[in-house]
Amino acid sequence: MFYPPVNLFINGEWREGSEGIREDVINPATGKVIGSFAHASIADLDLALKAANAGFQAWQALSAFERSKIMRRAANLLRERAEDIATLLTLEEGKPLAEARMEVNGGADLIDWFAEEARRTYGRIIPSRSPNVTQHAIREAVGPAIGFTPWNFPVSQILRKLAPALAAGCSLIIKGPEETPGSPAAMFKCFEDAGVPAGTLALVFGIPAQISEHCIPNPIIKKVSFTGSVPVGKHLAGLAGQHMKPATMELGGHAPVVICDDADLESACAALIAFKFRNAGQVCISPTRFLVQNGVYDRFVEMFSKAAASLKVGDGSEDGTQVGPMINERRLQAVERLVQDAIERGARVETGGSRIDRPGFYFAPTVLSGMTIDMQIMNEEPFGPVALFMRFSQLKDAIAEAKRLPYGLASYAWTRDSSAIHALSRSIEAGMLTINHLGLALPETPYGGIKESGHGSEGGTEALEGYLNTKFISCSYP
Repeated sequence: MFYPPVNLFINGEWREGSEGIREDVINPATGKVIGSFAHASIADLDLALKAANAGFQAWQALSAFERSKIMRRAANLLRERAEDIATLLTLEEGKPLAEARMEVNGGADLIDWFAEEARRTYGRIIPSRSPNVTQHAIREAVGPAIGFTPWNFPVSQILRKLAPALAAGCSLIIKGPEETPGSPAAMFKCFEDAGVPAGTLALVFGIPAQISEHCIPNPIIKKVSFTGSVPVGKHLAGLAGQHMKPATMELGGHAPVVICDDADLESACAALIAFKFRNAGQVCISPTRFLVQNGVYDRFVEMFSKAAASLKVGDGSEDGTQVGPMINERRLQAVERLVQDAIERGARVETGGSRIDRPGFYFAPTVLSGMTIDMQIMNEEPFGPVALFMRFSQLKDAIAEAKRLPYGLASYAWTRDSSAIHALSRSIEAGMLTINHLGLALPETPYGGIKESGHGSEGGTEALEGYLNTKFISCSYP
């Protein structure tokens, strides 16, 4: 498929950067250049900021009902163009085409859900203490916002910011992912064609630090949202905090999976194999630390390893591919380093354990058993196709390990015991816990972490909160 040149989207126009700088896009399945994208200069960013301010006024001038209709049109256009956008996504990011299709169509569902919520940002009447006083609280859009998004889900992670921002009545500048610019640009075209006013949305690429340090302090920006690593998230949250701007942070994790002796192992294995190796493990909510009770440990390790070894690895555009490449050589080397450290410290390779000798950035689906907490990979998010297995005797031991790290994004458990379910629900420190099935990341449910995995939500009604101010009005009638 032809990969179109990607430009900046500012003030309703697709344009080159003012300094003419372009950067290559690499297909991770082959390691070859497939296209290029424009870099935003400081002048381009200033234009986007000015346009976002005007775009906010234009978007606010529309009724909530009309804004909802425009969002629904964008969702329909995204579905109509899903195959082309998914193909672009696979070319630039590497995930299997079936996963890319799910991401794009799931993004359309997310827009639809927030389009409905756009009409329901209710206030409330507060009974007063005096008969001639009325008291009420209303919700108002915070104003122009900026979002920073990652490459691993280049459509859905943008929409987790864009959809609630538009629903709340905000304008939004997105600093898109430089590794995967084509599919976000195609998605933005859906909103342009749906009738979003010029300036309400902007898409820019360039030097991330330059964009954040120039835009976040700018008085036009009233809200910051970031998805990415913990260190960068802390830096951006600090930058936003210096200017008293609210920030939503969806950061890294190291998700524990608790498998108890009474678990339905076949159900757990089938669900977790697909979820662990989705997008080659490059998923912030990927199940990673498998804590398995002694009675079923050997059986489950064997079952999971056999399933992992049978996965078809290859170019995401090829039929039957289940695991695609990693995004680049840097990520490949990071996973190699962590796996090698674990092996040197006594981990056993049940399957995989090394890169695959072929063009592109492939690492074999890997299962390591006999994990101990002194291994780097048990403390540092691998963000790759690696599952780590560790035994536990009593449930309290599994809970202690699940809580040991400073992260708290996603967590998983399989057990039939109601008392164990209650203990896990009360004790696991994470923003999300799913038990006996995979129930995360639906548009209508909260999506976010606690501790160093961030704060705020990018799902459910909670996602709107970050884009709304509450104004209290008290009026005395003479």
